[in-house]
Amino acid sequence: MAENKDTLYATDPPLGDFVFDQQVVDVFPDMIKRSVPGYMTIIHMVGQLAERYAQSGTRCYDLGCSLGASTLAMRHRIQAADVELVAIDNSSDMINRCKIVLDADSAEVPVALRCEDLEQSDIENASVVVMNFTLQFIPVARREALIRRIYQGMVPGGVLILSEKLTFDNAHHDNLMTELHHYFKKTNGYSEMEIARKRNAIENVLIPESLESHKARLANAGFTGTELWFQCFNFSSLLAFKPSE
Repeated sequence: MAENKDTLYATDPPLGDFVFDQQVVDVFPDMIKRSVPGYMTIIHMVGQLAERYAQSGTRCYDLGCSLGASTLAMRHRIQAADVELVAIDNSSDMINRCKIVLDADSAEVPVALRCEDLEQSDIENASVVVMNFTLQFIPVARREALIRRIYQGMVPGGVLILSEKLTFDNAHHDNLMTELHHYFKKTNGYSEMEIARKRNAIENVLIPESLESHKARLANAGFTGTELWFQCFNFSSLLAFKPSE
């Protein structure tokens, strides 16, 4: 499927708050690759990690699946027997396009697509749970409850792959990482105006937290051995494990 170029913030009048609607769906693959440094590396490694940690007779979840990039990465790498993939997103526009993408894929691991609020979703018998830049769109006060529900729905030895945009307590470092991220977007063809408009549109929708905040929340839920395995500027990915019995 051909990718449309993201020009959403190049046109007048400027868009309001960022929403995962049909306009975003139509340009999403181009948008995320040009906006999130290391995104394709994260997706590739999600597949490898699922291959390593998926347990036979369990489920693997992609929470906030968007167009199914992580779902596809897991689907093509999982070797364990009798595994079901569950892909969840609350945007019907995303789910509708994701279904088209998955229907065109020939891998045999079954996928259940759900259009629902992941805060209300049942997480059951999960050996791998992926949240790629999803938690940051959940109100901060409700994040701990969601992480606890994920933990409770996982089997012993399960792994949570949590990718998030970070903020930093040191103001100089935080500003530097932000500037480097904006420069990354500029070198990928976004104008200063587009960068500024996107930042205004998303600042009340995407609320980043510090690495320490994420680690503390994961530990409070019961996860152990949490490791930062990827970081590029202010974008990161963590591994958190449910202890084996």
